[in-house]
Amino acid sequence: MKIKSTLTALSLGLCLWNVALAQNKAKTAGPWPAVEQQMKPWTRWWWMGNAVDESNISKVLTQYQQAGIGGVEITPIYGAVGFEKRYIDFLSPKWMDMLHYTVQKSNALGMGVDMNTGTGWPFGGPLVKPEHAATKLIVQQYDVKAGQKLTEAIKVKEAKQDAAKLQAVTAYGSNGEVLDLSGQVDANGILNWTAGNGNWQVYAAFAGKTRQEVKRAAPGGQGLTLDHLDKNAVTNYLSRFDKAFDGKPQGVRAFFNDSYEVYGANWTPTFFEEFQKNRGYDLKKHLQELVGKDSASENVARLKSDYRETMSDLLLDNFTHNWTNWANKYGSITKNQSHGSPGNLLDLYGAVGIPETETFGSSHFPIPGLRRDSADVRNVDPDPMMSKFASSAAHTGGKNLVSSETFTWLTEHFKTSFSQCKPEAEQLFLAGVNHIFFHGTTNSPADAVWPGWLFYASVELNPNNSLWPQVNGMNSYLTRCQSVLQSGKADNELLIYWPVYDVWNRAKGMDMAIKVHNIDEWLHPTAFYKLSKNLAKSGYSFDFASDRLLAQSAGQNGLINTAGNASPYQVLIIPECTMISVETLTKAIQLANEGATVIFQQLPKDVPGLNKLEERRAELKALLAKLSFADAGNGVKQFKTGQGVILLATDVEKALAYRAVKREAIADTGLQFIRRSFAGGKYYYIVNHTAKDVDATLPINANGSVVLMDPQSGASGLGASSVKDGQLMVRLQMRSGEAMILKVLEKMPAGTANWTYLNKAAKQIDLNNAWTLNFTTGGPELPAAQKLNKLVSWTSLADPRLQDFSGTGVYTSNFTLNAKTAKEYVLNLNQVDESARVWINGQEVGILWSIPFQARVGKYLKAGNNIIKVEVVNLMANRIRYMDQKKIQWRNYHEINFVNINYKPFDAANWAVMPSGLIGPVTITPYL
Repeated sequence: MKIKSTLTALSLGLCLWNVALAQNKAKTAGPWPAVEQQMKPWTRWWWMGNAVDESNISKVLTQYQQAGIGGVEITPIYGAVGFEKRYIDFLSPKWMDMLHYTVQKSNALGMGVDMNTGTGWPFGGPLVKPEHAATKLIVQQYDVKAGQKLTEAIKVKEAKQDAAKLQAVTAYGSNGEVLDLSGQVDANGILNWTAGNGNWQVYAAFAGKTRQEVKRAAPGGQGLTLDHLDKNAVTNYLSRFDKAFDGKPQGVRAFFNDSYEVYGANWTPTFFEEFQKNRGYDLKKHLQELVGKDSASENVARLKSDYRETMSDLLLDNFTHNWTNWANKYGSITKNQSHGSPGNLLDLYGAVGIPETETFGSSHFPIPGLRRDSADVRNVDPDPMMSKFASSAAHTGGKNLVSSETFTWLTEHFKTSFSQCKPEAEQLFLAGVNHIFFHGTTNSPADAVWPGWLFYASVELNPNNSLWPQVNGMNSYLTRCQSVLQSGKADNELLIYWPVYDVWNRAKGMDMAIKVHNIDEWLHPTAFYKLSKNLAKSGYSFDFASDRLLAQSAGQNGLINTAGNASPYQVLIIPECTMISVETLTKAIQLANEGATVIFQQLPKDVPGLNKLEERRAELKALLAKLSFADAGNGVKQFKTGQGVILLATDVEKALAYRAVKREAIADTGLQFIRRSFAGGKYYYIVNHTAKDVDATLPINANGSVVLMDPQSGASGLGASSVKDGQLMVRLQMRSGEAMILKVLEKMPAGTANWTYLNKAAKQIDLNNAWTLNFTTGGPELPAAQKLNKLVSWTSLADPRLQDFSGTGVYTSNFTLNAKTAKEYVLNLNQVDESARVWINGQEVGILWSIPFQARVGKYLKAGNNIIKVEVVNLMANRIRYMDQKKIQWRNYHEINFVNINYKPFDAANWAVMPSGLIGPVTITPYL
């Protein structure tokens, strides 16, 4: 049945979703929060060519739901060659039918739906006419001698710029004169002006067009890229959706915008007016400095800082707020990747319902056995500090969700293991992300030959992936983590100001896109970054603050409140910076007067921008002169003001210690953490990304009893804790690569069982008996069964078909347990390529999907003979290698087709064979 009515789809979907949600909550027990659909990982869901139908949608959504995926984000893109008759134009009535059916089916399954407000990226399409398209500044220079006129007409010379409009003409004389001649150019471009004494340069500014089109556009989405800086252009763009939606809610939770990849769009037709209004002076008189050759001039840098701040204002007001208000009227929120934008990321992230960061490439983790191929290393590793821009905007704004486009180009295609995914996701969690979106899953019809339709920059988490039968192992882990990380509120004690004016104050270039990919330019060299890294390493928790955020903050009861629903902060830190506005410095002093603690690493030196420079410098100097610091010892100076205090200390940690702001000493072990607070207690999410196992009693800055919660297995129990000199201490045992959650409760529920610690290890049991190996699913064909006296990669066995096989192999063996006397037994599979589901004596132990491939198995064992079965899935890589060697056609798409990690044509024919299967050695260790 097709859902023709949007309102019917929405009401029915919400009803079914509430039923499914209630069922999910009913199944939850113990200390874990009740699971909601947004706590499960979601996935970007590419609709190739919009070639979707109800039957396929129903089938794949059911597969996603069964695999533990909580929702989909629809992003239409280019299609597969040969399937053009199935293509559906974006936002056509038939496309809307497919959206409505998706919402209905998803909600019936307890899933949610997000939707890209466009196809491919960035926003644009057939409704974007040249007047509303992405705009660039074109400036032409003419030389005119004294007493002469410009003989040529002032018309744009760049090819294919028919839509360009003349906006300003400014003349610069050799004696320092600056004349605005904009009103002296007639309709034919003739300048009615005679040059005075000296030589003159005339600059003509045009609002031209970048002519960029939507990348990876789907049918019905092709066209010019939108001018994001122009409110009318954005409103006009969204009117296409208004017409398709008929003004009614669609059941879409969030409308999505991908990272800002609008190249060369450094202007908008109203820029001169907006600059005058926001910065207070006439930019037309400064064209020469704005577009001249890069200069070391201080005033050029100041001018460009003002220009970049205006870009930020326009993007925030005319696009982000405008788009968000539009989504809100449909009962939806917005989810935005602000990075890459030429603006203040904290403000742009903070203006939407769900700020979204992304990871691109792989990180180095010293976890033993974790594979990282040299080909997977990018120019810059993913950096948690970059992700904290998105999470900070959510935390300071009192918003619960922070999402991430996750695993983009984590490895080369078909080589990504769950073990590689886990620490990358954990690094995001530690940075404050709590809503994972896989990048991603391509919708593929049942009749598409293996490996189905695929997107070129994806980790390929789809039902055709040979790892798919065990993806629920990873998804269950992510869900447990996110159920905790979405509970309560962020619990960070420090608020660190981001000195954006230092970033903007550069004479080089014009617009400044603040990207994930160039953090080594705008982030890594700064004192702000170095301070943040050091504080994190020392065990402090913090968020970042913009000038705009501080302007709306208030001091109360010794704390800093940034928003009504946000957790307050104990301290505001102003890192070493050159530039700060008079308004922000005034606000920092005001917060101290209101009772807050403010720490300056160094006093700022200057004000940003060019307008009324000396007047503002004087104001800044006067404000700083009032800060009469007294020596507080140990390198700390203090100035008491009102109800609070301002501290000055090059070593910020000494100032924090002076104010008795406690760090988490657990960080000294190398363990990393993030906290959440809730009524009656705190959560600690802790990860061991070191190379060593940890078994220690460690301090925790909380009060109460501690429940240990293992997100890998779901097990929980009351931890061994004590109080020493007023400090809560808890014993932790964590292997390299493992995570643990502490739930610290002021009041412990009765009947909570104790956590079982692994204390004294007895003699290890080696599972050395022969194994049988049967292949159950996969291809290109199922190999014959094998008898193994020793565990090795199945690719090294005699059958040559095993080098080409991707799929599932089932190992079976037995072992003898003389007596079951130990307190606990730990199964260790050691090397697994790539994931294993284990049964002992017919009872499922679970999915051991990641390093260290261990599980507690005491309750499944018996004295005497025991039978173990291990189902192993390997990577897709070997089968893809076989197909490319045999020149079997499997990739044939419009647009970019299919490329490798270096954006070259993909070819796996010369790959080495990837090890596969249960390699072991398999052992069981009793603990007494």
